[in-house]
Amino acid sequence: MKKDKNIYSILKALVVVILLMTTTIGCDKFEARNTEKPLARVGEVYLYPSDVKDIFPAIIGQNDSLLLLNNFIDKWIKKELLLQKSELNLTEEQKDVTSQLDEYRSSLLIFKYEQSLILQKLDTVITEAEIEEYYNQNPSNFILDKNLVKALFIKLPRNAPNVEQFRRLYSSEKEEDVQQLEGYCYQYATKFDFFDDTWINFTRIQSELPQTIWSPEKSLKWYRRIEQKDSVYNYFVYIRENRVEGETAPIDYVSDNIKSIILNKRKVRFVTDMENDIYNDAMSKGEFSIY
Repeated sequence: MKKDKNIYSILKALVVVILLMTTTIGCDKFEARNTEKPLARVGEVYLYPSDVKDIFPAIIGQNDSLLLLNNFIDKWIKKELLLQKSELNLTEEQKDVTSQLDEYRSSLLIFKYEQSLILQKLDTVITEAEIEEYYNQNPSNFILDKNLVKALFIKLPRNAPNVEQFRRLYSSEKEEDVQQLEGYCYQYATKFDFFDDTWINFTRIQSELPQTIWSPEKSLKWYRRIEQKDSVYNYFVYIRENRVEGETAPIDYVSDNIKSIILNKRKVRFVTDMENDIYNDAMSKGEFSIY
């Protein structure tokens, strides 16, 4: 217990020192490493205060600093133990990672250069005409595996007034009836969702209903209105539009996906053209040779 208190005191003091040094302008830097008192050791490798001075955010409490420091030390010890085990148990050939490091560095530099050029020069504007053209040329890419609807869902207490008038309103698409319906729902409905302009998975509505719809595809094809009830509520669904499983998805449902596809194709073409341009330019200037 005494040992734990001593460690806590050392860490606490260290955190205070580090925080003072990282938040006070003009303070002296840490002394040279050979004069520092180490925080931890694994074999002949040591962790010093100067190794951890950059792990702390600008604003952090003392307790949080202590926790952050302890976690860092634990991770450092585990990493060093694994590294030393690797050094002991791998062959010299296995430990030679020079070629892998060179390959990784080359790939990373090329990737960063390509991304920089893409940000500067790639045209990211995608028109509705381009979306429609891709959609029409690739209908098999957009076959639905779910039932989609644009619909109204309303959950109404069974004692709500003027239900017959409500029935006329909720299946009407006249602007004045829709406004009147919204007013009625705000006043009496327990829950109402107007998915007039958004395609949603029909299961989202099914989960709200007290009885199971066993053949949703058939139901959606033959009926626009669904009404159910339990001992407390009446449930009303009006299907404005639907697309069932196996049909082609509506274009407005997949437009964002199509934009991503078109943009990715542009990126691939941009990078390929850039590589070819660099190659051809270098060849015309005699900057490389093939033997």
